[in-house]
Amino acid sequence: MKSIETKYMEEREAVLRALARLDRRAFLKVSAGALGAAIAAGAGVTPHSFSLVNVAHAQDKPPEGSPPEGNPGTKAGPSPAKPTLANKPAGFTFAYISDSHLYKRELNDRFVRSLLRAVDDVNAMDPQPDFVLYGGDLAQLGQREELDLGAEILKSLKAPVRMMVGEHDWYLDMGARWRELFGEPNYAFEHKGVQFVVLNSVVEEDFWTPAKLSPMERMQTVAGLDNGKQRPFTVGEEQRAWLQKELASVPKTKPLIVFSHSPLYKLYKQWNFWTDDAEQVQAILKPFQRVTVIHGHTHQILTNRIGNIHFHGMLSTAWPWPYAPQGLPALTIQMNRPDPFNPNDGCGDGEVLVHPDGLVDKLYKLWNRNPVTVSRAYMSSSGKQDSPLAPNSGSY
Repeated sequence: MKSIETKYMEEREAVLRALARLDRRAFLKVSAGALGAAIAAGAGVTPHSFSLVNVAHAQDKPPEGSPPEGNPGTKAGPSPAKPTLANKPAGFTFAYISDSHLYKRELNDRFVRSLLRAVDDVNAMDPQPDFVLYGGDLAQLGQREELDLGAEILKSLKAPVRMMVGEHDWYLDMGARWRELFGEPNYAFEHKGVQFVVLNSVVEEDFWTPAKLSPMERMQTVAGLDNGKQRPFTVGEEQRAWLQKELASVPKTKPLIVFSHSPLYKLYKQWNFWTDDAEQVQAILKPFQRVTVIHGHTHQILTNRIGNIHFHGMLSTAWPWPYAPQGLPALTIQMNRPDPFNPNDGCGDGEVLVHPDGLVDKLYKLWNRNPVTVSRAYMSSSGKQDSPLAPNSGSY
């Protein structure tokens, strides 16, 4: 059974081979159609490939009721003009780069170029961010050459780098090379009044020993995503105990931002857009008054709210995934369907503003498209206020 990723790459190669056989008249017809589709999708926005996050110094007292003071929101409909870097509240910024899926350079240099561009984007920031967080899946098959290449590229960043692991980085050698390069996959830190936690949310039950799989067979099975052979992602009992202990002394009024590679809720099990012990992790986070979870893995705009926990997905620098067929969380504003003739379409970066009350605005800067903002007013009102613009062409 072929994975979605394999099918996608095969279909893309078939399209490209067909394009190579077009005569001039047919090529002009296809080009005109692609141009019209690009214009309809809002093309023309200068692309970026990193996520800029602006965190305002946190206050201990949370807001009461609906939208916080200073941002009453609007009625559902087109969003007003969003803040730019020039008028954002004072605070600190960090950049976010995620899901680059590097192969060896000679096998796939497009993904390498995307990551290099992300580094250039971040290095061009003025002022520089306080740090850069990498969101997982630096490598595609967890090979030493892939991880070393990614680490070498990330060394070019001017700002300090904090790393988060993904399944593609881990299951060839069970994290041995990752630890040598970057240290432990889970850790916590405090920065300017905000508590951060980085989790390894891609822990799987051992399916490879009974099947007598080699390390590469294990890695390829996990990388396949939808082959039905691997196990669901978890944070795991050991790490949940660590998280409980780590947060025990943190005041419940302190803003908490959690980074996980997989979404810390259950979306679509067949693709492992899923964390099997999500409810147990959420129970540890729930006592905190302001909690934001930002995750990678899904390569798409994805928004959810469970109680007081707000969830935001991140875009990839490599490729966009389609939305899961069973449906989406109610608060998700779907991104337009990607243009199959543009390998960068549907990829991009984002920006998160953490306000003084600890709630966030999430800005998705899609490549070649208009940006989409998911505001704190939209999240706090469960979608009743400040609704982002809907896409002009539906997703697949």
